[in-house]
Amino acid sequence: MAGAAQIHEDDSVLSRADRALYRLEKLLGLVSGLAVFGLMVLAVFSVTGRNFFAAPLPGYVDYIEQAMPLIAFMGVSYTQRDGGHIRMDMLVGTLKGRMLYLVELITTLLVLALMVLLVWGTWAHFQRSFDFAAPMWSRDSSMDIGLPIWPAKLLAPVAFSVLTVRLALQTWGFARAVVTGVAIAVPLPIDAATAAQLEARALEGDR
Repeated sequence: MAGAAQIHEDDSVLSRADRALYRLEKLLGLVSGLAVFGLMVLAVFSVTGRNFFAAPLPGYVDYIEQAMPLIAFMGVSYTQRDGGHIRMDMLVGTLKGRMLYLVELITTLLVLALMVLLVWGTWAHFQRSFDFAAPMWSRDSSMDIGLPIWPAKLLAPVAFSVLTVRLALQTWGFARAVVTGVAIAVPLPIDAATAAQLEARALEGDR
């Protein structure tokens, strides 16, 4: 399905880096989707066991806690690349050309600065949980079956690091667009009519 943004590509270093990172982002998005599917399977086992055998799946809540970072964070960079995050376009939607690129550059820089801080903070949070000398390398564990918490805590800085690289590429892309007037490897907003045309073409291509 076509999204609400379009991305122009060429043979530049920026565009090649964008496509290379996009392959990783799609892989992480797939992992996130598989985590959702896995939780659905676990829910079936748990409900079946509780209703027919009076024995629900042990540690079901613990597994949910471990999978939540996969579901919540792993697809963030993929969505950022395609311009799929919710945003306020009342002002930006009226801008065109270099003025649009300049505003996008400023906002992307602000988000990039925030993500750098979040990577630092979540990595410190992971380090407080991880300990080579502790059982299962963990200073803390889940409440029910005692799963180590550090793998789930590690997922946040990993996902945020990928998003930070994506934002750095988009900062590069918007800065380049301000100078050259040509936007490459960044999501550009499109109007409703264009979005409908792209969606129709995507549906025709699936037939």
